[in-house]
Amino acid sequence: MESLIALKTNRIPWALKIRQVFMILVAISIGVWFLTPLVLITISAFASPKDYYQIEKVIPTHFTVEHFHALFFELEGWQAMLNSLKVVGLTILFSFTVGLPASYALSRYKFHGKSFLKLLILSSRMFPVMILAIPLLIIYMKIGLSDTIYGVALAHTIMVLPLIILVSASILASVSVDYEEAAMIFGLSRIHAFFKITLPLALPGLVASAILAFIISWNEVFIAAILNLTNRTLPAHIFRTAMDSPDYFKFTAGFIMSIPAVIFIFFVRKHLVTMWGISLK
Repeated sequence: MESLIALKTNRIPWALKIRQVFMILVAISIGVWFLTPLVLITISAFASPKDYYQIEKVIPTHFTVEHFHALFFELEGWQAMLNSLKVVGLTILFSFTVGLPASYALSRYKFHGKSFLKLLILSSRMFPVMILAIPLLIIYMKIGLSDTIYGVALAHTIMVLPLIILVSASILASVSVDYEEAAMIFGLSRIHAFFKITLPLALPGLVASAILAFIISWNEVFIAAILNLTNRTLPAHIFRTAMDSPDYFKFTAGFIMSIPAVIFIFFVRKHLVTMWGISLK
């Protein structure tokens, strides 16, 4: 009996080691799966045209930045990127300005038809973008918002707002109402309790919602291409110009598209990881 217990005790560390090795291999596989396209895009973006079209050369050995100069200055990509950053910032601002009060109401109050209202909010995402683009253009032309940054930002807000409301409502619901009630006992109003107590506690999750809004707005191309002719966002500008260019220009455009998103996530990563229960020093 004692020998059997000792045998089982000796097997446990091996089982744990096998599990750890398996988890490490899975993590490496996931990392390789997501990073490989970025690596290939980066290499192809900087590759010289001569190396790029040599089939026998898998990895280019000569690199250049002329593609970036042409895309930014000759094709005015810098202005399109600036427009995209403005649109993304306005989209996040508009969606949270409207979405946070709605999310708070859904997370704190009980009323008849609450579940139906959530379903109604989510159902607004059922309509394809192509159906909304033309009516939006006609409305914008009548009220003077066509070919403006604000018009695209409002259109992106319409796309982002349902997800912001539902995701933020679940995040705010995870913050105990007892904290707010304790703050109100000590003299704070409900609004002050929200901004001083609930909002800081829910900030990591709300940052994740902001990332969702950023990604949707940054990558959207169809509405931005239809609503704007001169003030195009970067995806719409690339769709109009770079797609008719050689392949290495397309990879350059893809690399430029990915950089602002990577930088944004890098700066908010601490809040995002904290949401998953991990603390970064």
